[in-house]
Amino acid sequence: MEALFEEYAEFENKVKRTVYIDNLSPLAKESVVKAALDQFGTVIQVKLIRTYLELKGIGRAVLVEMQNADEAKAIISEIRNSPFMISGMPRPVRARPAVVAMFDDRPRKPGRRILCCWLKSSDPDFEVAMKMKRVVRNHAKEANFLLKRQLEEEEQLAKKQSESLNAIYNKYELIEYVCNSGTATRLAKHYKMSTYVRQ
Repeated sequence: MEALFEEYAEFENKVKRTVYIDNLSPLAKESVVKAALDQFGTVIQVKLIRTYLELKGIGRAVLVEMQNADEAKAIISEIRNSPFMISGMPRPVRARPAVVAMFDDRPRKPGRRILCCWLKSSDPDFEVAMKMKRVVRNHAKEANFLLKRQLEEEEQLAKKQSESLNAIYNKYELIEYVCNSGTATRLAKHYKMSTYVRQ
């Protein structure tokens, strides 16, 4: 029994040094989040939380375990005060301390008992349970629609950024060709202009 208490106490310490971050991009990966948060301390583990009510179970939240609770508090404070950048794009993410219920691999709390029972249609709580079921279904449909829309917008933004980057690269290539081929020097001589080449 003592081993169970020790295991649970160790788990509670893990919860204290873990940060819950949500409203992430559906395209964000664990490695990207880890790289972004490594500046605040040692990231021990990043665990993507999948939302199965939404499209294809795409993760939109993560649990980030840090080396100690102070590093976790620093992340929460920084995300509240500054925009969080992932892949060069700001995200309106939210961060807060993790709680025990967020961990699907949590150990059983010593001395806790859970009782379950089926509700009959005559039970007064039956109608409440049915309302909750309908609300969850409606929420899932709305979240699905919004997620599809968000993915489309992010794909369009990525396409625009890629096109812009390619256009800038082509301009630099053209300038480099003009300078290296001697065309710039010939034009300068023709128009009687002085040229300065930085070395």
